[in-house]
Amino acid sequence: MIEALAFNPNRRFIRVIKARADGMVELEFALGEPQLFVELVLPKAQFEQFCKDQQVTPTEGALPENAAGTTAHEWDWSLREARDQHFRHEP
Repeated sequence: MIEALAFNPNRRFIRVIKARADGMVELEFALGEPQLFVELVLPKAQFEQFCKDQQVTPTEGALPENAAGTTAHEWDWSLREARDQHFRHEP
């Protein structure tokens, strides 16, 4: 049995989604646990300062998805993904 860690707001997580050609960095920032995050877009210099100020090490790639058909899987989405999905299926 995996024991859940207690919520600790001093733990900080940054997941780099994309470094854009225009110098902006798209990222997810979380306090306490990586699954609860906000989406941010920062210029590269401000992103680097933000990482230093928050004492985090950036990581790349999406969080692993939960198994399809589970309740947890229903929450595996972000505003960015919802926006892309919405526009992709419009006539």
